[in-house]
Amino acid sequence: MVPSPCSRASKFGTASLAGFRETRRLPSRQTSNDEATAEASMARNQVTTGSLLYTDRTMNSISSHIPRGKPDADRRLRQADRLARIMRVLQLLQSRGRWNVTSIAQEMECSERTIHRDLTVLELAGVPWSYDKDLQCYRLRPDYTFPTLGLSDDEVLGLATATVTSAAAGLDINTGVSPASEKFLAARPDATELFEEATHLTQVLDLKLVDHSQHREALRTIQWALVERKQLTGKYLSPYESGESGPKTLTLHPYRLCLVKSAWYLIARPIDSDSPITLRPTRFQSLRMVDQPAMLPEDFDLRAYFGNAWAVYRGDTTSDIELTFSSRVADIVVETRWHHTQSVKRNADGSLTMTFQIDGLNEISRWLLGWAGDVHIARPDALRQLVLDHHRQAIEKNEI
Repeated sequence: MVPSPCSRASKFGTASLAGFRETRRLPSRQTSNDEATAEASMARNQVTTGSLLYTDRTMNSISSHIPRGKPDADRRLRQADRLARIMRVLQLLQSRGRWNVTSIAQEMECSERTIHRDLTVLELAGVPWSYDKDLQCYRLRPDYTFPTLGLSDDEVLGLATATVTSAAAGLDINTGVSPASEKFLAARPDATELFEEATHLTQVLDLKLVDHSQHREALRTIQWALVERKQLTGKYLSPYESGESGPKTLTLHPYRLCLVKSAWYLIARPIDSDSPITLRPTRFQSLRMVDQPAMLPEDFDLRAYFGNAWAVYRGDTTSDIELTFSSRVADIVVETRWHHTQSVKRNADGSLTMTFQIDGLNEISRWLLGWAGDVHIARPDALRQLVLDHHRQAIEKNEI
């Protein structure tokens, strides 16, 4: 059985990506010269069908790797695992090292016979490799490059932007785009100068996001659980609940991982509840994926779940909000799309009237504190009173 992402233990019980790519170990044995010659001879006895080349040996080899009577998901996993191994062999042949069957088999942790089969598949796919007897290693034809997506200059700029952005503090929850970019540039050296110039001149600084640097394993665990449709279990401590009883143990059906405002959030349904809840991954003291299927409604809609919440915490009451910003800050305020219900009207005196429809007032009241002296709350009265209460508390706290 090919190792699944949940078969490797880690600090949070999450999968190791290396474990997912790990190939099945087979008994290793020395391949004789006669056998290698026979395999090469069979590779030359090819039958052409359309644009693909096959041999009886190759077809039998491929067929032998497809389990009989296994679920489609298991079959696809085995096929993907074999493809990943073959692509890794090609990557080794393209590198500067000296690779022969023995060293490749040791690197891939499989038998030499398996590597012979993979080399045959590469040959049939048109990869021009040969064996250098003097150096005792395999070589690719110098002018050969593996076919890659042809990206335009604008698309290369987009890739550079994604690479820089995904590495920014708070967004770097996994390896990001950098490894994919490196592989692309290895196959497209002509794009290296443009890519490096773009990444050098594009920077992402001070996003003021929640610090997730100590919780990357938890975030990766969540991502794998979502992909694998598996349940999560862990200990969660909320600052909004009494700490006397300590952290809660939760078992969850994960629905979504999303970045809202300044933090990542997990939307999940506890197994003992009918409704999903919103959780911060940074508040898990432990988290692991369990080998139980997660139930995710096909019609779940993240926007509908949040409704008209200002950020992530949706109140019970919907309010029509009208704000007037002074001419001094009007141009600054209008630069940002603060909410999906936002409507803007310019006034003759240079001021700005902005309206929203918001579920709950607590989150938007905190936002309004930052515009003190430049915003008038026309409605509702409840929001005006809430903001005044915040200001009074601030004055009392800071009066000398």
